[in-house]
Amino acid sequence: MPARVTLAAVAVHAGVSVGTASRALSGRGDLAPATRRRVLAAARALGYARDPAAGGRPSGSSRLVDLVLGWFHNAYSDEVTAGARSAAAAAGYDLVLTEERDTPDDDWPMRIRRRGSAGVVLGLISPTASQLAAITDAEIPVVLMDPQAETSRGLASVRTTDREGAFAAATHLVERGATRFAIVLGSPPYRYGRARNSGFREGLRVAAPGADLVALQADWSGAAAREAALPLLRGLGSGERLGVFACTDEMAAGVYAAAAATGRRIPDEVLVVGFDDLRGARWLTPPLTTVRQPIREMAAAAVTALADAAAGAALPPAPIVLPTRLVERGST
Repeated sequence: MPARVTLAAVAVHAGVSVGTASRALSGRGDLAPATRRRVLAAARALGYARDPAAGGRPSGSSRLVDLVLGWFHNAYSDEVTAGARSAAAAAGYDLVLTEERDTPDDDWPMRIRRRGSAGVVLGLISPTASQLAAITDAEIPVVLMDPQAETSRGLASVRTTDREGAFAAATHLVERGATRFAIVLGSPPYRYGRARNSGFREGLRVAAPGADLVALQADWSGAAAREAALPLLRGLGSGERLGVFACTDEMAAGVYAAAAATGRRIPDEVLVVGFDDLRGARWLTPPLTTVRQPIREMAAAAVTALADAAAGAALPPAPIVLPTRLVERGST
């Protein structure tokens, strides 16, 4: 049997003192993020298994679930939080909101380790390998909600039928009499954006072979979508009906703004379909036709999977996929 790797060996490998190595591995103390990362990397490289008796709070010792998002206080994150909070309460857990900050000194994985969380939902962020390792090395289960990349690094995930929803949007616009088409794509092209692009194009090929399609690029914001749509709407010919699919409701609102700026009427000259069905969609004028993704239900499914894992069940090896639904309103 090979000799057990010691804390002293980890400290030597990382070039730190034994005390520093201990604090880094237990999540205690005020250490530089780079030092923590170096110690964690050394522990992984040597195969170090920390003795639970050495101190620190073990995974699952608190009735807590962490929800990590890149931002809070917008319509999407409000839906995620509401769904996660309800599911956590139903399972007897408290929900901790953790915001990922895009700064080198952000040590949110270590804060989660110190809390001894029962599990972590990562929503719409792309954690680094070292951030994920800091959590998974502590045997804290992770579920990705709406992962931005196709590969989920072997982690459980929850997502929706992006491709099928966009396919339905294309079919609907054709049925409503659009003669030209445009798709407003988000940049960077995250996994769900690529799926929506592919689904919309496939829907057009089936419902309107050879249809004229223009792709517009925006940075996932309404302001950028407005600027991208302005030239196209200015050049719209008499009698044409432009069918626009925006990959989010926010970008669809940007198309509304471009239509107002160019004097184009929705839905007479421009028909618009969004994606999300956030609370503001129905308050646009006219109300927005959109593809509803079940955001609250997705967040609840992620938390429920973690609560089940804390009770001894295995996390699902395949993605949990909840269906979209086209909601028809006045914009089409």
